[in-house]
Amino acid sequence: MNQSGLQRLLDIEAIKTLKSRYCRLIDTKQWEALRTLFTDDVRFDGFASAPTGSDGAAFVKGVSSRLNDAFTMHHCHTPDIVFLDDNTARCIWAMADYMEWPQAIGLPDAPNARGMYGFGHYEEEYRKVDGEWKMGHLRLIRARLIPLPDDHPKTTKPAAFASMEWLREGQ
Repeated sequence: MNQSGLQRLLDIEAIKTLKSRYCRLIDTKQWEALRTLFTDDVRFDGFASAPTGSDGAAFVKGVSSRLNDAFTMHHCHTPDIVFLDDNTARCIWAMADYMEWPQAIGLPDAPNARGMYGFGHYEEEYRKVDGEWKMGHLRLIRARLIPLPDDHPKTTKPAAFASMEWLREGQ
C-alpha cells in the first residue's frame, strides 16, 4: 500500500473515532469536551435542541439544556465516507437513539411522551484542522420517531459512564 492509501485509511479511522466520541460525549454529558470536536465555523441542521444554522456554542447550549436530565444512548454505524480532498470529507451515518426524561417533554406529535426511540441518518462534513479531523457541518434527518408513553418503565441511570480518562490510563 502506498503512503496516500495508508493515509486515507488513517483518516477514515480518525473520522470514525471522532463520531464515536461525539455520541459518547453527548450520552455522558461532557459538554465542554463535546465543543472541542467541532470546527470554529461549524453549522447544525435538523436538531430539536438548536435552530437550523446554529453554531457550536448554540448547539452545545441547546443540547446540554435539553438532554442534561435525560438518559440517552446514541448509536451511529455503517459510515459511508467520501473525501473531497485531503482535508475535507463527507459522510452519511445510519443512526438510532434512545432518549428518556423523568417527565413528559411535550413532543409535538406526542405531548405526553417521556422520551423516544429515533432512527435516521446524519449527513456530516469534516475538515482537517491543524492535522486533526473536526466536524464542520452536521445535519440530522429523522426517518422514524417512536414516542415512549408516560407509563414506559424508567431507566435506572448507571452509577458511572465510561470516560475519556479510561482510554488514557494505558499510556
